[in-house]
Amino acid sequence: MTNEFGGDFISITDEDGNEFELELLDALVHNDIYYHAFVPTTEGDDDEEEVEIIILKAVEEDGEELLTTLDSEEELQTVYDLFMERLFEENSELL
Repeated sequence: MTNEFGGDFISITDEDGNEFELELLDALVHNDIYYHAFVPTTEGDDDEEEVEIIILKAVEEDGEELLTTLDSEEELQTVYDLFMERLFEENSELL
């Protein structure tokens, strides 16, 4: 995913009322479902080597599009693998 002007950011609130800001890394469609890969935005954690990726899917509820967690570990693993393939494909093209 190319974005010349910087990343896309969203704020989400979990079921406990905690608000988080996420940066969109990529989005894809698999089996007619839209999936989005995010990383949490954290200030001052530039030294951290491991990056947490949060994958959410778009669902429609009462005519409104919402982002929600995936239904199963199998679905999560499948979509995670698709995002990783795309990431490594993009990086290999840069070399």
